[in-house]
Amino acid sequence: MEASFEMSDLGLLQYYLGIEVRQGSEGIKIKKAGYAVKLLMQAGLTECNSTKFPMEPGLKLSKKDEGPDADATEYRRLVGSLRYLTHTRPDLSYSVGYVSRFMQAPKQSHMQAVKQILRYVKGTTCFGLHYERNMSKTLLGISDSSHMADMDDGKSTTGLIFFFNNAPISWNSQKRNTVALSSFMKVDNQSAIALMKNPVFHGRSKHINTRYHFIRECIEREEIKVEHISGKLQKVDILTKALPRQQFLEMRELVGIKIVQD
Repeated sequence: MEASFEMSDLGLLQYYLGIEVRQGSEGIKIKKAGYAVKLLMQAGLTECNSTKFPMEPGLKLSKKDEGPDADATEYRRLVGSLRYLTHTRPDLSYSVGYVSRFMQAPKQSHMQAVKQILRYVKGTTCFGLHYERNMSKTLLGISDSSHMADMDDGKSTTGLIFFFNNAPISWNSQKRNTVALSSFMKVDNQSAIALMKNPVFHGRSKHINTRYHFIRECIEREEIKVEHISGKLQKVDILTKALPRQQFLEMRELVGIKIVQD
């Protein structure tokens, strides 16, 4: 490119769209510490007490809440800023996605949940991801769904993480348009695995849209390998529900989120 265009070599990438990047012999580290601190300043929570988890276990919020209204503009601004922080923080994906459901008419109860997330951010500003060098070149996908998780319509939340070299490269926590009956890839549901591998079961599963059966074809062509995983090691739980503190901390470590030093 230098032969065709006038260019300047600025060295290794260090900062990109709020993402702080450090590259060295140990690999690549990314975080959004500066962005997180700025967000806390804008929210007026720089001096708040931090918390160990972003959402209270078992918290149930509803669009039908009859409590006092929150400032809708402020609510949307905070949630939008938090959504950008999830680009390097899978541990925030579920809680931020959950409070995003109430953007239209937020209540004070919804705002309290947002402030809980910000208090968690306060104590974890330096957390990020570390992509180590010389690891196994393995692509691993893990998925799971929590059932009847929404108070308003009973729909499920599905979580999905792809790992490369044991570090997360893509993740998603999303409320389903329909109630999830099974999940795929590395899962903790033996029935789902049997359905994918044994065509005999398909006669009793016509209610499942046929477009999902492509997974079975991929297995037959050996393009993917489906395995069972213990519920205790189901990393995607952190993307499908608000976990108790100890379980949340364990899953956060399993996913690969850690303190990233410069």
